[in-house]
Amino acid sequence: MQDEILAVVEASAPRRWIGVGMLVTVGVLVIYVALATPPALGWQVFLIVMGILALWLAQRMYQATAYRIELTTTELRSSAGVVIAQVTDVEAMDRGVFAFKPSNGFLLRTRTAGEGTWAPGLWWRLGRRIGVGGVTAAAQTKFMSETLAALMAERDGV
Repeated sequence: MQDEILAVVEASAPRRWIGVGMLVTVGVLVIYVALATPPALGWQVFLIVMGILALWLAQRMYQATAYRIELTTTELRSSAGVVIAQVTDVEAMDRGVFAFKPSNGFLLRTRTAGEGTWAPGLWWRLGRRIGVGGVTAAAQTKFMSETLAALMAERDGV
């Protein structure tokens, strides 16, 4: 049974709303500051653009966290249908404290580079590196990383 889901990572409703809420708050406050006490024109434009970017990011996070990440014996994928990585393509995993990884997550390095993709709060891909985590529960990402490590060890015959 190749399509059996071994592990799932998803954003819980409270984490999702807190993350989106904080970004909306930052966006609204920055725009408010730019309009209520206008600094020099250049700074005012900068603040308004940053506020709009924060609101756009909140909307992107809201959309992305509606999905979940699933691990099967062959692939790591999003419930939206996006294949994040093939298990056979994963070269290394980093779960260390000092790794450049999302909060409560882990970092994968693949053999082949992929196009940059980003699902704020869940995962991102930049070249050969994939970060999984964000507004996800630490227990879910830890279980997924340990399951993926076991699959990699089985693949490598260790």
